[in-house]
Amino acid sequence: MTLSLKAPKAEKVAISSGELSKLVGVDLLVMSKNDDGVWTATFGPLAPGIYDYAFDVDGVRVTDPLSKNVFGNRTGSRGYLEVPGSVDAPRIDQWRDVPHGTVTRHWYKSKATGTTRSVHVYTPPGYTVPNDSAAGTAAASDAKYPVLYLLHGSGDDDRHWSQLGQANVIADNLLATAKIKPMIIVMPEGHPAGAIGVADRQAYYAKNRELFERDLLEDVQPLVEANYRVDKTPAARAIAGLSMGGQQALDVGLRHRDQFAWVASFSGAARNLDEVVSGLAADPAAANKDLKLLWIGIGKDDFLLPSNHEFVAKLKELQIRHEYHETEGAHNWGVWRGYLAELLPRLFQ
Repeated sequence: MTLSLKAPKAEKVAISSGELSKLVGVDLLVMSKNDDGVWTATFGPLAPGIYDYAFDVDGVRVTDPLSKNVFGNRTGSRGYLEVPGSVDAPRIDQWRDVPHGTVTRHWYKSKATGTTRSVHVYTPPGYTVPNDSAAGTAAASDAKYPVLYLLHGSGDDDRHWSQLGQANVIADNLLATAKIKPMIIVMPEGHPAGAIGVADRQAYYAKNRELFERDLLEDVQPLVEANYRVDKTPAARAIAGLSMGGQQALDVGLRHRDQFAWVASFSGAARNLDEVVSGLAADPAAANKDLKLLWIGIGKDDFLLPSNHEFVAKLKELQIRHEYHETEGAHNWGVWRGYLAELLPRLFQ
């Protein structure tokens, strides 16, 4: 694998990538400059996968100007390169020649914030509006779907589970092999409090948690249920998220078990959950009855591992049924895409 960048006036250029750095053994992969001012670096071979990266040009982080896989996030732009699997062993998050669903972006006025916000919604292949003649029968077109609310991390927004997380691609591939039930996946924006304040981050996150719960339950969920054929019972609702979204999933899902019977955290920020733990402790038997699955996964090299250990220890102490998966990997999308592919076949069974 070779990456290049034309920057004739630069003094030093390197590749910055959390996932690639683990493979090459250095934080920044220094590039070499030729007489034409083009910097290059060759590395690999790389295992099939998706690797996010940027260039560090004299200390300034920039994305690849020639890459089509570049998009913004809350901390700046990012991009990625993709290494496909073999023809007979494609990745689960690799685009395949199978029926594909649709990802739609909805804009709405949030009552919780008074601002215009957006949410991305995945519908599976074959989803049709009620009484659409293409569905074949009224019974088929009126069928209701379970729904997964899938939450992003603190650096991203509602675009990233489909842009970088490949959630729709993973769902399409699993559906094509009949490993999951058809479902609607709702990907909301997780920062209703706006930009993160540098002065008091704790106050920001406390406010954001409050607003996110209101926005999800009072704005996003009603929007989805008004526009899509979803089953409104708790047994047909799941909530899952990564990092900050993992904390939000545990917080909202476990405190609203009348709404969500399936709760999952991917490398979640499993801290400041005293209210959650108190609620579970009040009636562990009721929690076990309400929850069909409480799934927690985290990589062995993840900086949030200690807080997950503490949270899981409390679950064990209270005898709350759960699944805990401690895997290889750190705090990155390669881990989270794998977790999603593992979780989806478990839902709504």
